Order: sequence, then structure tokens, then C-alpha cells
Amino acid sequence: MTDVSSTDEPTTPKFSELGLHPLVLQAVEAQGYETPTPIQAETIPALVEGRDVIGLAQTGTGKTAAFALPALSDLAEAGRANDGPFALVLTPTRELAIQVAEAFTSYATNLDDFSVLPIYGGQAYGPQLSGLKRGAQVVVGTPGRVIDHLKKGSLKLGSLRHLILDEADEMLKMGFAEDIEEIFSQSGDSRQVALFSATMPTSIHRLTGKYLNNPKEVRVASKSQTGSNIRQRYHMVQHSHKLDALTRILEVEEYEGIIMFVRTKQATEELAEKLRARGFKASAINGDIPQQARERTIDMLRSGKVDILVATDVAARGLDVERITLVVNFDIPHDTESYVHRIGRTGRAGRSGEAILFVTPREQRLLGSIERATKQKVEPLSMPSVEQLTNTRVEKFTKRIDDVLATTELTELATVIEQYELSRNVPATDIAAALASMVLESNSLKADPMPEPSRGKPGRDRDGGRDGKPGRERSSRPRDENMTTYRLAVGRNERLQPGAVVGAIANEGGLTSKEIGHIDIRSNHTLVDLPKDLDSSVMRKLSNTQIQGRPIDIRPDSGRPARPFKKRNFDKQPGDSRNFRNDRRGGAKKFS
Repeated sequence: MTDVSSTDEPTTPKFSELGLHPLVLQAVEAQGYETPTPIQAETIPALVEGRDVIGLAQTGTGKTAAFALPALSDLAEAGRANDGPFALVLTPTRELAIQVAEAFTSYATNLDDFSVLPIYGGQAYGPQLSGLKRGAQVVVGTPGRVIDHLKKGSLKLGSLRHLILDEADEMLKMGFAEDIEEIFSQSGDSRQVALFSATMPTSIHRLTGKYLNNPKEVRVASKSQTGSNIRQRYHMVQHSHKLDALTRILEVEEYEGIIMFVRTKQATEELAEKLRARGFKASAINGDIPQQARERTIDMLRSGKVDILVATDVAARGLDVERITLVVNFDIPHDTESYVHRIGRTGRAGRSGEAILFVTPREQRLLGSIERATKQKVEPLSMPSVEQLTNTRVEKFTKRIDDVLATTELTELATVIEQYELSRNVPATDIAAALASMVLESNSLKADPMPEPSRGKPGRDRDGGRDGKPGRERSSRPRDENMTTYRLAVGRNERLQPGAVVGAIANEGGLTSKEIGHIDIRSNHTLVDLPKDLDSSVMRKLSNTQIQGRPIDIRPDSGRPARPFKKRNFDKQPGDSRNFRNDRRGGAKKFS
């Protein structure tokens, strides 16, 4: 029988009251957290007691800490396993696997000889085999790659104490049901199960009824938490173009104090340095900066000596500076709760504020998660036009000239210029232009066009589906004269889906969804439109690609039937298309 609780009216205990091991509690408190989120407050005590748990909550509610902290507490109490990992976490994507592994590492800072290993498709087997051989206490992986290691015998689950499924509904949608059941069958009966999911479809009911023992079910209601006085906008941009996009926005739009969020301590220093090189008054704060220096930097922001503060989430916790009118999510947060906390640094006490979010094409799914969780639309932000940017630069430079003329005694310099004009027979305008060039150094008043990223619709993943759901065949897309049709030697007979095609080509060939055109899946082969000028290196990579464990044998379409495969090629090989889908889809780190 399932014990169900709802957190519509969440309790507010402290982490110290949830029964966590002191070493784990110290790590949590060192990161500045005192009060758990509703999902954490309900699930952590149950997991610490040894109960199975079903957690139903949207992305961004703190699910990662909800299962990581109890597992680490048990590890601190019981010690490491003798054969195989102590805990196994299954995630639908490689990005989420990496983020969960990072979270475990941060919470286990006080545990001796702790190691966590992410394993996923698209990564070489060598490092994964070495990590498993050394004995990782926690393994975080995508189901397809976990099954590969189980078959190889490189992963053993004999000593497993915790089996955790994160975003279980997503894994089942992606076709991992058989793999998950196989993992359950090999994990023994003594392991504790924690299953987290945004929804509770029939497939989840069946899975929990078969494998979980009297689980406690916790439901967390999703509520809008962002202020209506904060204008939220996003811009789709390649990672390498973020800095250029940011400086163009700051050139045209006027703000007072600005706080910019990045993911790592190193990134705070690097971005602040690049902004200073571009003429902005910027400074960094992160967890490595002493408290006294942090306070001094914040005081400089308050006084206007610094205009831009580049920070990590932890370093900015509790920051309240009235002068902040803009929050920039330079790196998109992997959970919605962090997003809410970030943009809450502006629009304080009823004042209006602005929030800008940079999203790379691979992160569109996270944007959709933010909009659903906050129940607010994030408006698209258009880059300033070349003309607008050029006019702004000219206006600012003209104002600099006006200010100098109004405030500086120029008689001596004017005499020098007059003498130069007469002796060189050079027009005064040419002399002024030369001096302006010296002042501007290598900076031009004329703006260049900014490269456009490959873009899809917000909330759509690279397989053409919405929020990670498989897309339909793109038969309605008109064929482009700049595209060539290629034939893949897999089709409907192998239950091929468009998402698997896009995922394999995007990951192995490095192409974007914009470069992948019409997909026509037939019984024994598939036709897909790709750019005519496809680089030979891309073709070499794709020539080794497999889907459903079978070589795609990609080649320009000649209208002839696909070559049949020998039966031995039908055995599933490492590199299952499910892993390709794992590799290309975004995930979400969850902790308040």
C-alpha cells in the first residue's frame, strides 16, 4: 500500500532536523542552505528511515538533494560496498547524469575516499571501465549505457543499497522500460528505491507496483514564484557568442547595477576580466573570495564604483542591493528554483527589474521547464540591429567630445593642432579623425552583424519534439535546394523514430537541428536531407554511427534499395540510439 502525502502547505523544518549524517549535514550547511524545499522535507526523512519513495514534482523543486543526501548519509554510516557501487542513479540524459554526479561530489566533500562516476553513451568506454574497476561508490548513468556495462560484466549490482530513478517518466517515454526492468532484476531485493517523476502515467504505476515496497508517495504542487514586476527575456545564442551578445545589449540598453550569474567559480573571474577589457566596471564574487573582500566588492556595487557583479549562485545568496536593475543569466541554471532565486535579486520591494537569460540551442528544453514551473512566459529578446548599435556608438562618442569641450582647457592643444594643420597641409577634419582613431584604438564605431545561432522554437528539443517528447516525421518541411538526400540503412522494421535519427546525426556528426531537413522513414531504410556541402570529416564520423545497434551505412541516395544486413549485425551493440538521445537532450540540476 502506498502512503501518500501532499506538500501544498509545506512544512519548514531545517536540514538539521531531517536525520542526515553529521558529515553530510556539514557539507549542506557549508553551501549556505538551512531550510529544505518541500520535496526534500518530505522525502529525506522517509529515505533516511529506509522506506521506498515516489516523489512527484516538476523540475527545479530540489529533487537531486532529496535523493542524494539520504544515500550519502547511509554511505557515511555503513561504509563503502564490497562489490560494485553503493548507489546507482538512472537519468534520461547525459547532461543530467553529469549534473547529478557533480551534486553528489559537492555533498560528499567530508566523506573520505568518495568517488562518483557518470556513465553515458557517446563517451569512450575506457575511462568508464577504469572508473568502475577502481570502485566508484556512486554510479550515475543513462539506462542504455548501464545495460551495456552489465552485459560486459564491468558493472555489478550485488552490493547495491540504493537504486534511484530521476525523471522516470522521461526515461519511459524514451523507450527504456525494458532496460529499467532488467536493472531492477539485477539489483536484488534489499536495495532501497527512490523514484522521482514529473508525472504519474500508467507505466510508472505498473513499475512502482511491481518493484517498490510500500513506498511513500510525495506530491509537490508547482507554484509561480517570480515577481510580476520583473520583465523576463531570453536570447538564443551559441555559447561562443554570448559575450558579444551581452556587450551589444549593454551598449544599447541603460542599466544601473547588474548581477550576472555563471555556473563556476573560474567563470566568474574569466567573465569579469573580459568585461573589464571591454570597458565595463566589473568584479567577481565566488565561494573562494574571503568574506571581507566579498563585502567590499558589494559596497563598491552599491556606491557605483562597480556596475557589474559576476557571481555564482552560492556567492550571491542573500544579496540585496537596491541599485541592481538587471539580472543576467549568462549561464542558464539547471533548475527553476535557482532561476527564481537569481532574478529575485532585482525588482525588490516592489521596484521594477529586468532579467535576461542566454539560452544555447541545446538548452531549449530548460527554457521550457522554467516557463512551466514559473507559469510565466519569457519573452524573446532581439539583438540590437547593426544600424542601432552603430548609431548608439556614434552618439556616445559624440557625447564624450561634448563633455571634453565643456570641461577641459584646450588652448594649448588647439595651438598644436593648428600648427600641424598648417605645416602638413592636412585638413582639420582628417586630424580630428586620426586623433579619434587613437582614442578608439582598435574599436570601430561601425558594428558588424552578429552570427545567428541555429534555432528552433522555444521548448522544442533537437528531434523536433516538444520538451523532450519524440517528434513526428518532418514530411511537411519543404526540401531545400541546398540540401542533399542521404540514405540510412535502418527503417520502420527496426522501429526507428525520427528522434533517434536526429540524435545520432547531431551527436556523431556535430550537426544542428537546423541542418537536418526532411526525414522519411520507410520499411527498410530512411531518407534524410543534409547540407550539400557536408564536410568529409562529418561523413567519416557518421560512417561509424549506429542506430538501434546497427550501422546506418550513410550514403547519398541513388534511388536503389538499401543493402541488406547479415543477421549478426542485428545484435545490439554499444552505441544504442537510446544513448544518442541521452547525449543530445538537456537535463536539470535540482537543489534549492
